[in-house]
Amino acid sequence: MIENKLWDEIRTGAGAATTRRIRADDLFLFSRLTGHHNPFTLPADALRADGRSAAAAAPGFLAAAILSATVGNRMPGPGSLWKSATITFLASVLPGDELTASVTVTAKYPDGTVALAFKVSKANGEAVIDGHGVVAAPTARIVLPHIDIPEVMVERHLAFDRLLAAARTLPPTPTAVVQPDDEASLRGAWEAWKAGLIDPVLVGVRARLEKCAAKCGLDLAGLAVEAVADDEQAAARAVAMVHEGRVRSVMKGHLHTDVLLHHIVKKDGGLRTSRRLSHVFVLDVPGRPTPLLISDAAINIAPDLDAKVHIVQNAIDLARAIGVVVPKVGVLSAVETVNPAIPSTIDAAVLSKMAERGQIRGGVVDGPLAMDNAIDAGAAESKGIVSLVAGHADVLIAPNLESGNMLAKELVFLASAETSGLVIGAKVPVMLTSRADDERARLVSAALAQLYGHYLETGDSLVTPTATGDSP
Repeated sequence: MIENKLWDEIRTGAGAATTRRIRADDLFLFSRLTGHHNPFTLPADALRADGRSAAAAAPGFLAAAILSATVGNRMPGPGSLWKSATITFLASVLPGDELTASVTVTAKYPDGTVALAFKVSKANGEAVIDGHGVVAAPTARIVLPHIDIPEVMVERHLAFDRLLAAARTLPPTPTAVVQPDDEASLRGAWEAWKAGLIDPVLVGVRARLEKCAAKCGLDLAGLAVEAVADDEQAAARAVAMVHEGRVRSVMKGHLHTDVLLHHIVKKDGGLRTSRRLSHVFVLDVPGRPTPLLISDAAINIAPDLDAKVHIVQNAIDLARAIGVVVPKVGVLSAVETVNPAIPSTIDAAVLSKMAERGQIRGGVVDGPLAMDNAIDAGAAESKGIVSLVAGHADVLIAPNLESGNMLAKELVFLASAETSGLVIGAKVPVMLTSRADDERARLVSAALAQLYGHYLETGDSLVTPTATGDSP
């Protein structure tokens, strides 16, 4: 309960205090609320082009704002109104510092105001703020129960920045960009080229490419163009260029996925290998420090057990390529126990055992797991699940295409996740972006192709794992 103090109840010498720890997210919230964009008061990762490694100091008035909580909640409490204040800032505050804001009544005035001396100090006693002010005391009794203030989530997409930084250390990958004749696909290829991620060959109908470039204000003079008559020829020509050694990756443009895949999976002249093709979504989800991989949500409609073996192995390989040393793979179903009436639970259990026996390599696989206990440790603990994967999954394997596709797109459109993706299992990486994907999705997909290609050639990842040792 919060209860205020009226003017005649306040005694000189009375005081109150509030303690709060400053978080890095608080710096973002203060900047968003006030429009205060001083880079020295924002975490270094706030500016993607900024390489500063020094810790950012909190804005002085963020620390001072804790005084408002002391006055508004404690002394005099709800109904108080600041009239004046003199503030001296004595020391900087860093994220992680615990601050205590205290006020003491030094005088009462007949007009219903009180004088306050105040200070803000760190946990070690170091003074951060000193000052004094005048506050109008409440004129009516206010008693408040606990107030549920809406939660605020800071959307930070850090995982993709690390992938892009690692990919830029590699030379650009010669890439066939198939029919990029709409703005999203052409700009995506253009940005990936400018970022040094790909060396593009635009494969498409020249008139359509030139019309789109003119609309976007882009000059194609510096880009190679392979002219064809239609989408079918564009897909066929891109595949042929792989066999000719001209390109080492393929990027889908403005054409239907099945047209491109038809030529990629041909038994004669396609890009098949001994591995079954599968698509892996790589998502940068706010609140997660590492990417989340979901498969398969774009190619295999209703995969049987044999197909799922390839889907899991492909996802593990991509996870390792982007810095997850030992990927934790959660095989999803509706429940976390094996139920013969739910075939996906049986497949999940078999996949787990196959990983234990070395038939799936490079990661830890467990299932069946429901979505909640695959990604939330508390949910897993509440159900008594003891597992290296439960609550910590890096990779989620969906039972079928519908569920995987819905899961990935729900995270994008409801949880503000950034998306990218790659087709694994062909002779070269295939960037199978959606027509709804923005330029950044295409940019990161190009980075994935580079990192995966490097992994196939060397067996190593260029992405530095985090302190946990198992994630980028």
